[in-house]
Amino acid sequence: MTPDHEVLVIGAGFSGIGTAIGLRRAGIEDFAVLDEQDGIGGGWHANQYPGVAVDITAFSYSFAFEPIPSLTRAFPPGAELKAYAEHCVRKYGLQSHLRLNARVVRAEYDESEHLWTVFLADGTSTTGRFVICATGWLTKPKAPDIEGLDSFKGEVVHTARWDPSLDLTGRSVGVIGTGASAVQIVPEIAPAVERLHVYQRTPIWVFPKPDFALPRAARRLFRAAPWTQRLVRLLTDTVTELSFVIAMIYHRQFPFLVQAGEALSRRHLRREVGGDPELMRKLTPSYKLGCKRPSFGAGYWRSFTRENVELVTERIERITETGIHTADGGEQLLDVLVLATGFHVLENLPPFPMHGPGNRELKEFWRTERFQTYEGSSVKGFPNLWFIVGPYSFTGGSWFGMIDYQVTHALRVISETRRRRATEASVRPEKHDESFHRTLRRQPNTVFLDESCRSANTYYLDERGDAPAVRPATRYEAAWRAGHFDLDDYRYDRAPHAHTHDDGHDHTRDHTRDHGSGGRRAETR
Repeated sequence: MTPDHEVLVIGAGFSGIGTAIGLRRAGIEDFAVLDEQDGIGGGWHANQYPGVAVDITAFSYSFAFEPIPSLTRAFPPGAELKAYAEHCVRKYGLQSHLRLNARVVRAEYDESEHLWTVFLADGTSTTGRFVICATGWLTKPKAPDIEGLDSFKGEVVHTARWDPSLDLTGRSVGVIGTGASAVQIVPEIAPAVERLHVYQRTPIWVFPKPDFALPRAARRLFRAAPWTQRLVRLLTDTVTELSFVIAMIYHRQFPFLVQAGEALSRRHLRREVGGDPELMRKLTPSYKLGCKRPSFGAGYWRSFTRENVELVTERIERITETGIHTADGGEQLLDVLVLATGFHVLENLPPFPMHGPGNRELKEFWRTERFQTYEGSSVKGFPNLWFIVGPYSFTGGSWFGMIDYQVTHALRVISETRRRRATEASVRPEKHDESFHRTLRRQPNTVFLDESCRSANTYYLDERGDAPAVRPATRYEAAWRAGHFDLDDYRYDRAPHAHTHDDGHDHTRDHTRDHGSGGRRAETR
């Protein structure tokens, strides 16, 4: 059976775009990129709430090989990131590979034919020899589990499903949640609303946002000599690795880095709220920096010094038709309820059922045998499948750095499979387990296993106490391993009478010994 496509990429956010560019660069043209939305960009297409912006400098939040050509600010708004995604699709000729409004509902692996069948919500299906899952983390909004939410008669909107026509001017608004999206939206809407009530369960570490408009001279220089923008990126990448990734991953070795970060955040809080001791107490996290995602905030804490803004730390007891009741007996009448309550993250991996050989379901495997991967990319027992964003893939620094090394990993194996005229690549179980156990041995060094993290309400941790959302390694180590792991860590097989894609070379088909990567000899077996 000949598959419809050699490679199926699921997701058209930056992870999927980066994967598609990598495929074209590797000379693989027979691929399709599926996405459930009606446009590209992933979260930057879906998120349109007031104040939405990147919370890491755009010098690092971009492809190293393709600096943002129209960069206007160090931390540009969401619309510029959406435009950057469209620029990449145009420049690298990806339009014909896109299939939008194509929501995947399940995927099944055919053991005899060595291919995946992907089923779509419209009742159709498509097949691919290889699948690269690039669905991202922040794609499935999470509503709060609060009694009476459905009974509210006013307007309810999640930040990830914002209605651009919603006018908050002069209205009484309640914001539930104080994560990264709340840090951005609260200072944007506070001046316009009549009253703003922000309901906080867990405070967040916030840092001053070093944002600024790029001078025209700098923008002209970046356009004329893109290498200068890459040079700035090298600096911002290094700062991120030293100040955040090293602090989180090697917390046991360098505890002073977390302590220094907390001190910086506290100083920022004092400046923002004018030294109000009660407000500072409410806004100061009780967990260590790094236990959950921190953020850069321009004016977030300062918003709570406004007369029309109230920080509510009492537990929400229930939501009524007209507002919110808190556990202390308080009641607030509201016109609009904004849910800044984040996303399903670990439970969204993957966002649809994936059945491998023997009808084994991937979610069930992870939930019964722990989240685990080989080098953050593939999973034993699930051939021809790689993740851009999966358990232990992201190091906590540059998202685009992760895309780069994850694409490198997958394409090395796909290219090797093609070179051997094989149709199936599956990571060897013993190599998979070695990689996973190495990850587990490193976890006690991280901040995530600190006792204080248990109270942080963080998506970094799962119910077992593991931290599969972050890989305990630096980006540089992850990139090196992606480019140098032994290709014989995978087993390569060929389905009888299967169609393969010729790479332009003449190879003897089965049981032919030739040189593989890593200095060891390899064979199809």
